[in-house]
Formats: sequence, C-alpha cells, structure tokens
Amino acid sequence: MSVGVSVLLAEPRGFCAGVDRAIEIVERALGKFGAPIYVRHEIVHNTYVVNDLKAKGAIFIEDLDEVPAGATLIFSAHGVSRAVQLEAAARGFRVFDATCPLVTKVHVEVAKLHKEGYEFIMIGHKGHPEVEGTMGQLDSGIHLVEDVADVARVRPAQSAKLAVVTQTTLSVDDAAEIAAAIKARFPNVREPKQQDICYATQNRQDAVKIMSSEVELVIVVGSPTSSNSNRLAELARKLGTPSYMVDSAGELQPAWFEGCQRVGLTAGASAPEILVNQVLDRIKALGAVSVRKMDGTPETVKFPLPKGLKPRAP
Repeated sequence: MSVGVSVLLAEPRGFCAGVDRAIEIVERALGKFGAPIYVRHEIVHNTYVVNDLKAKGAIFIEDLDEVPAGATLIFSAHGVSRAVQLEAAARGFRVFDATCPLVTKVHVEVAKLHKEGYEFIMIGHKGHPEVEGTMGQLDSGIHLVEDVADVARVRPAQSAKLAVVTQTTLSVDDAAEIAAAIKARFPNVREPKQQDICYATQNRQDAVKIMSSEVELVIVVGSPTSSNSNRLAELARKLGTPSYMVDSAGELQPAWFEGCQRVGLTAGASAPEILVNQVLDRIKALGAVSVRKMDGTPETVKFPLPKGLKPRAP
C-alpha cells in the first residue's frame, strides 16, 4: 500500500431498520422462550450474524419438516410464500414474522391488486428468497424478469390489467432500465405508487455513486449471498472504480491496495458495524493513516416488533 493512504467511510452503511428488527426478533424470542428457536432461512444474508445467532441457540432450516411440533418458528427478513405461512399455521408452530415491512408492503400490494384482476411482472433475481416469497403470494399470474431481454419474452395472459413489482434490494439504475422496457412494451402497466426498492438500498447506492469518483478502490463489507451488498460492488465497478466485496477482514488482499492513495469503505444493509471496524483496522494495519466520514442521508426509520415480543412498558 502507498504511504499516506486515506480511507473514505460511506454514510449511510451497514444495518437497515428491517435487518435491525429481524435480528432483534430472534434475540427476543431466544430470551423469552429459550433455545432452540427455529428460523426459516438465514434471518439476514450475513455469515457473522447467522453464526452469532447459532451460538445463542437459533437453528436455521429451509424445510418445515425440520421443525419439531410445538416449536417457535421465525420467518426470515426476506419473507415467505403463502404456502409456507399456511403450512406453519397448520402445524401449530408459535410463529413470529421477521419479514421486512417494506417487503410485506409489496406482498400486500400484490394481494390487493390480484383481487382486482391484475397480473404481475416482477423485476428480481431468480432463486432469491425474497423473490420466491413475493411470487409465492399467488398461485399464478406473476411473471419474473431479470433483465431487459426477459421483458421481450414475458407472456402474460392479458395486458389490460398488468402491474409491476420489484425485489427491494436491486440496483436502482438496473431496475429503472428494466421498468422502462416493461413500460415501452406494455404502455398501460401499473407502476408502484412508491418504488419498491427500499430506502436503505437506495441510500447506500447513492453513497457509492458519490464515493466512487473520490477514491481509487471501493471495499464493500458483505456476504456473497447478500443481494444489496453485491449491487454496491457492481455499481462501483460500473462507475469505473475497482471494487471488492469481503465477508471479513481476513479476506482483504494487500495487492488490491497497491498504488492506491484513496480507499472507499462501505457495507451492505445486512453487515454489522463490528465487521466494518475490523476491516478498517486491517486497512490501517496495511498503511492507511486517515479516515474521513462522508456526509450522507440520515436514517431514522424504525419498525415495530411483532406482538408478543414487544418490551413491556415501564
């Protein structure tokens, strides 16, 4: 690393309100009911967070067959299909839903418009649990597109009542491009009143857009399964700035920093600040001498906990 390297720390970065809420739901359930607590899918897509909760007594499963009768079950922040909700209810589990309220908003919109006769085009990544949960709100009539090319291939049964919904953690710019292609093919398509991409995803991408022009390298703290973290690294590269995503400080490679004077550091919405601090310490150990925080959009959003886990009033 060059002598006198400076680090620009993104603002905002790291945990969003939905992730904060989901982790707190698991921790409160463990405190109230004791271990084990079963969680369908990783509560959020971060290795450190999942391992920390495992150590406290959370058991992460994919199939409800793995959950014993009478157990406490938590749905992950990504949301689940109607089939999973119905199966959990039929089996009599004590269920707490940690679905991010911004994902739930999309589910509610889909259910409402479906009753009015709408079909849907969903912009998202095939196989992502949030996409599976949203598409699983309906038995049929919801069509996934991953890119502009998919828009030409989609075949809804009718186009008089057609609506667009979006995975909440996409690239804002890519989603806008796909949405424009949908609008061009289906001019009467109904778009969301407010975009489905969440405020935290938007804010973190906006920060990277500003940061990328001020640094020679961007490091993103996030796990490989984290959609929003991947989008941050992709965005920096699209803007011409080399970028690497790391799950922990141990993954940093000294060679990445060769010749760099200015390094940017950010974190996806599911990455805890402890990891950011560890990565920052490692960059300092490699030779960075100063750290500056960006000015960024303040985030004051807080989501309520489910009934049964809310703290008692003093």
